[in-house]
Amino acid sequence: MARLQRRLADFAAARDWGPYHTPKNLVAALSVEASELVEVFQWLTPEESARVMDDPDTAHRVTDEVADVLAYLLQLCEVLGIDVLAALDAKIDRNEERFPAPGPE
Repeated sequence: MARLQRRLADFAAARDWGPYHTPKNLVAALSVEASELVEVFQWLTPEESARVMDDPDTAHRVTDEVADVLAYLLQLCEVLGIDVLAALDAKIDRNEERFPAPGPE
């Protein structure tokens, strides 16, 4: 994850995009990319959405949009100093406490 964040940071730095990569702008870009991913699934039935990766063109689009979402999320975490994996681990811990699995009956 850190290697990918470094690649993204280097890519942006080489193009002098740093001034534009503010938290506000990165969150907006993340939202746009997430919306583009939603657009792929927008009018599909649940069954069609489960088979979305069967069509090569659609699979390519989904894969690209997922990559865009992850790229902006990683860049946001880099700018804000968030360890994304530690944050996710802590969130799973909190969710396990909030939503305990039912015990054996």
